[in-house]
Amino acid sequence: MTRAEPDAEAFVAMAERLARLDPRLSLLQAGLLAAVHLDIAHDSRSFARLLGIEHALVLREITALCEAGDLLAVTRRDERTMRTFFAPGTGGGRLLSVLHSVDTLPVPPAG
Repeated sequence: MTRAEPDAEAFVAMAERLARLDPRLSLLQAGLLAAVHLDIAHDSRSFARLLGIEHALVLREITALCEAGDLLAVTRRDERTMRTFFAPGTGGGRLLSVLHSVDTLPVPPAG
C-alpha cells in the first residue's frame, strides 16, 4: 500500500496563511507547522526530502521554532542521523487554532 501524495496546494496555502498570521515566521518555519498539521511530515528528514532542501537547514528552523514561543516541540531525536521528530508546541497549537477560527468566519456577501 502506498501513501497518498500530499496536497501541495493545501500545504502552500496553509504555510502562507500561517506566515501572514505570525510575521515572525519564515515561510519555511510556517511550512514545518503546516506539514505536521496536515500530516505530511512529522520529522526533519522527511520534510527535507519532500521539499528538496538540506536537512541541516530544516534542523536550524526546528530549533528556531522551539525557541520562539514554543511553536514547535521536539518529541524524539535520533542521535546518529540527527533526524528530529516534532509536533506543534503550545504556541504552535494556539496559532493553528487561530488559523482555523479565521477559516470558519462567515464570508460577507459581495455587493
